[in-house]
Amino acid sequence: MRYEEMTGLVQARAQLPDRQSAERVVRATLETLAERIPDGLANHMAAQLPQEAAEPLRRVAASHEGSPEERAYRRDHGERFDLTGFAGRIAWRSEHTEEEALREASAFFEVLDSAVDPELMEKLYGVLPSDIRELLPESRAEQNARRPERD
Repeated sequence: MRYEEMTGLVQARAQLPDRQSAERVVRATLETLAERIPDGLANHMAAQLPQEAAEPLRRVAASHEGSPEERAYRRDHGERFDLTGFAGRIAWRSEHTEEEALREASAFFEVLDSAVDPELMEKLYGVLPSDIRELLPESRAEQNARRPERD
């Protein structure tokens, strides 16, 4: 999928007024997602996305600092935050309300689901806690409803 197609679909599904708003949502959601998931998964996802969409994932994964133990934890697990933290970070980055951020992130996940390999999406869903998984496309959420709770 090309970046223009991705942002156009996000714009339409999230009912955003313009392409720039859609680009902010894509960037904000991917940056926040990259903070929440293991670095390796973020890099695998980046490899399947257009360069403009891949850049926030790679940048966040590469920016993790701290002690060797902290870096190893983030590389393997990502930061721990719930849906409220997820929405707050996206809202701050996209300059929208948390309610808008949740709606827009949900629209983005629908587009992402069609843009990357299904196996990669399964891995993504497997590392997200159940409250963030609520943003998943309905069919994928139902498919993963029996997954154990993640923190």
